[in-house]
Amino acid sequence: MTTALHEPSAVELDRRGFRRRQTSRSVLIAVVSTLVFAAIAWFAIVNTPGWQRVQHSFFDPAVLAKAWPRVIAGLWLNIRVLFFAALGVLVLSIILATLRTLRGPIFFPVRALVAGYTDLFRGLPLIIVLYLVGFGIPGLRLDIPRFPAEFWGTIALILTYSAYVSEVFRAGIESVHPSQRLAARSLGLSHGKTMRLVILPQAIRKVTPALMNDFVAMQKDVGLISVLGAIDAVRAAQIETASSFNFTPYVLAGLLFVLLALPMIRLTDWYTARMRAREQAGSIV
Repeated sequence: MTTALHEPSAVELDRRGFRRRQTSRSVLIAVVSTLVFAAIAWFAIVNTPGWQRVQHSFFDPAVLAKAWPRVIAGLWLNIRVLFFAALGVLVLSIILATLRTLRGPIFFPVRALVAGYTDLFRGLPLIIVLYLVGFGIPGLRLDIPRFPAEFWGTIALILTYSAYVSEVFRAGIESVHPSQRLAARSLGLSHGKTMRLVILPQAIRKVTPALMNDFVAMQKDVGLISVLGAIDAVRAAQIETASSFNFTPYVLAGLLFVLLALPMIRLTDWYTARMRAREQAGSIV
């Protein structure tokens, strides 16, 4: 039994060296071209006739520092609403997708009801749902405790986004080959266990990039709960703008939302590229 390690040939070493040089050259060109483009864009913007006025109205460091505590406190409210809304959307959308994929004519009323729900809330603009839920339900004067505006905003987000996400789940469920369901039933699994143990894991893996994109969209729309009066980041920026007559707090709130969304955006891109590489492994594309 030989213990000699494999040594790459001279041709292979030359090939690896060529690839490293090509990669380094590509990175260097990308960095230089990005810096040149940024310099040209910056030079063009700062030399526009109204730049000084725009800079004073939207990018005032003193106003930004003054607005920071209130806006960051409002962003914490957005994060809490996003957390509970994401949980609610996940649970409700799986239930809706499961109900809509029930087989047999006896379940037609259930499928029709779920289809009507998804059609309604996918068609209604989110801001109208916020008004209907946030002002309409409390206006009924039901015998229920008084809830804050962020509670009704969370309910409106769950109603709207569960309609979108349930359709994503349904597409994933229907993309699983029927033989998987038949094989599970032939092993004696009930319909519920077949869905929970066989169908849903495969369906979720197929639609994960689309679900992550919906989550990114919801991160942005969480700022709309300010229309109900909740003191979130957008509402706090509006209050600071009204007191300083300067739009810099809005820019601050926008940048915070971008920073909040960036990790999920990059994670979505990475996971999508990983899935594409896995599916195209061994192909010539």
